[in-house]
This record gives sequence, structure tokens and C-alpha cells, in this order.
Amino acid sequence: MQSKPFPETIDQTLALLEGQDYVADRALATVLFLGLRMKRPLFLEGEAGVGKTEIAKVLASALGRRLIRLQCYEGLDISSAVYEWNYAAQMIEIRIGEAAGAVDRSAMERNVFSEKYLIRRPVLDALGGKKGAAPVFLIDELDRTDEAFEAFLLEILSDYQVTVPELGTIRAEEPPIVIITTNRTREIHDALKRRCLYHWVDYPNAERELEIVRRKVPNANRRLSAEIVHFIQKLRQIDLFKVPGVAETIDWAGALTELDKLALDPETISDTIGVLLKYQDDIARIGEGEGRRILDEVKTELAAAE
Repeated sequence: MQSKPFPETIDQTLALLEGQDYVADRALATVLFLGLRMKRPLFLEGEAGVGKTEIAKVLASALGRRLIRLQCYEGLDISSAVYEWNYAAQMIEIRIGEAAGAVDRSAMERNVFSEKYLIRRPVLDALGGKKGAAPVFLIDELDRTDEAFEAFLLEILSDYQVTVPELGTIRAEEPPIVIITTNRTREIHDALKRRCLYHWVDYPNAERELEIVRRKVPNANRRLSAEIVHFIQKLRQIDLFKVPGVAETIDWAGALTELDKLALDPETISDTIGVLLKYQDDIARIGEGEGRRILDEVKTELAAAE
């Protein structure tokens, strides 16, 4: 994969994202541009489904860089995130050495604790990028981990190095392009945030969301796309347990296109609402007349705008 130069202006950053069909606002393009220029991690916070993870993917593709993803979860530890030794291969090597009559234990130890038997997990892998080809390192949903791992990550982001006791300190030749995402299920410590450039990724307005649908589901009927977007924009104003994100908008547009729908109607909404909402209480609420009311408002407003 051939690495490409960083954009030199905010407008070039916007064009870079648009070239990957990611419709961003200028504020997001600005923080991305600054993060690349200043070599600072980006801390992206927002609701699930607004496109935080996708930013790392399109950035890696647009810049021709490897994408290394660390998916965070409760109980994530060093062996899963940073490195571990290939113990099975080490034991085989020791047995072979013993069978051959090797008695130099120091030499054997140096051999089995060498790079050959080191399994690089995402953190260590991200530090291995060469000059001019540092990977995009996505630390996804950091809020799912515990504070101990967060503290360890703070050390990594300070010096971009890891100490492996048997090998010594492994330092990045060039710091990776780090993107951290969180759905804000818990607060992240200020010490880590201070090392990053921060941006809240919000739900898009109707105009931008419609453009996203047209790019991601290009064969969708234009009238249908407009009704879908305006329906979801109004749905997000209701007190639901989990309002639909952009990902659900795209899924719904794709599903209705597969059903050859040209416009929304109450029956279609009822039949396909499970694509949009994922909690029964929310589905029941929309089914109790709220969905019909929203649809009537959408059709009235779109007709008035024509």
C-alpha cells in the first residue's frame, strides 16, 4: 500500500474525506487536519452509530495507511492489547535444544525470548510503522475498558514506546495516527484527554444526512430517501431508549430499497421498524400511533417545500 501525503489545508481534508464518501462538517475536518499536522491523537466522542469508527477507516484508506484496530472491552489486558509470547513454540524450541544436548541455558533463554517468538498485538503492532508509513491506530470504544488499562494507555501515548522486559524498550520510529473513540458510557480521565485533540461527533443535520444516504445507497429513490431522513430526524427528538444513528439510517434506506419501496407508509414502517429501532419499548411506542403522526408531519413538510 502506497502512503499518500497529508492534506495541507482544511479544504483538502474535506476533499480527502469526500473522496471516500464520508460527508463531514468543517469542524471535524479542522480537528482531523490539526491532528495530522500536530501529530496528536484524536479523541472522538459521541453516540453510537454516528460514524466515529468510520472516520479511522476512511482516513486509513485515503492516506494509504494500514488500519490497526484495538477493540476495547471489559477485562482487556496487556497480553491481548500489547504483546504476548508464543509459549507453545518456545516449549518446542526448548525440547529440541535439550534433545540436541544444549546445556547453555543463557543462550537458550536469549533464543526463546527473541523477536521470533514475540506475538505483536495491536498496540505493539501500531508502534512498528516505518518512517512515512505509520499506520492509523484505532482504539475503539475506550470507555468499555477499566481505568487500569486507561492508565497504561496514557503511558503509551506519552512516549509511543513499550517496554518488553526480555527485549527492552521498543520505540516507534514514527508515531502512529491515533484515533480514540468512546460512546461515553463512562467518563475518560482528563489526563488522557489532555494529550488529545477533542471532537464531539454529533448526529448530522437533515441536509448532510440526506447526502450520506445518497452516497451510501445510491440506488434508493430520491423521494424515499428524503422521507427516511426527515422521519429519522424527527424520531431523534423523541425520548427513546436508543435513538437511531446514521448507521441505522443507511440500513433502513437499503432495506426499503431492497423491498422496492418508493415512499414511506404506515404499514412499511411497522414491518421494517426492527431495522431502525432495537429495543421493544421503543418499537411499541412508535407502533402506538407515534410513527403515523411523524409520517404525516414529514409528508406535509416535504409537500410544502416542493
